[in-house]
Amino acid sequence: MTIIINGAPYGEERVWNALRLALTSISAAIDLNVNVFLLGDAVSAAKKGQNTPQGYYNLEKMLRDLVNQKVKVAACGTCIRARGLNQEDLIEEVEIGTMMMLAHWINESQKVLSF
Repeated sequence: MTIIINGAPYGEERVWNALRLALTSISAAIDLNVNVFLLGDAVSAAKKGQNTPQGYYNLEKMLRDLVNQKVKVAACGTCIRARGLNQEDLIEEVEIGTMMMLAHWINESQKVLSF
């Protein structure tokens, strides 16, 4: 399954819900192979050093949990550059992605979801 995420990281809950679905989908009960592609403002969800209030969800931690469980996570390179970010600003395990990568993931996936 490929999950494409477009929303802003904090201010709405689309990114949070997409990552919750990804975490659930890789659980032993479901056992799907999952790819996550961050587009637009969603690339900021992969920024290192997020400092959220105690008890509030932390998207950096959620993404780290996913990559630690072998989920492929990529952030659109064009979108990263448009926001003044670079690879050093992002979680180390997040790849810089391209539309070609996303197209391959879509082609190989049985399911594609967009948030």
